[in-house]
Amino acid sequence: GNNLLKPRFYKVGESAPMSYDDVEIEDMEWNEELQAYTYPCPCGDLFQITKEDLKLGEEIARCPSCSLCITVIYNIEDFLEQKNNKNFDHPKEQPVAVA
Repeated sequence: GNNLLKPRFYKVGESAPMSYDDVEIEDMEWNEELQAYTYPCPCGDLFQITKEDLKLGEEIARCPSCSLCITVIYNIEDFLEQKNNKNFDHPKEQPVAVA
């Protein structure tokens, strides 16, 4: 997956699309099927944003059915930490002595 080719609806420097609402990540629901955080959209569908988006600093959750989007309020540290906890070696912590 090449994240540089992510579709963008706005150029860097322009403001993001009009955000319908600001929603805290705690108020969103994790959807196993979509592998994304979701939040009900007024149109009846769901705003969606993936963990990958959040790790990249993306904060706009979009609805696939209408043009609305929301701004997700979250702490990026929460997502970056999870990434590092998975079987990552931390050379700085404790070097294992080789007998």
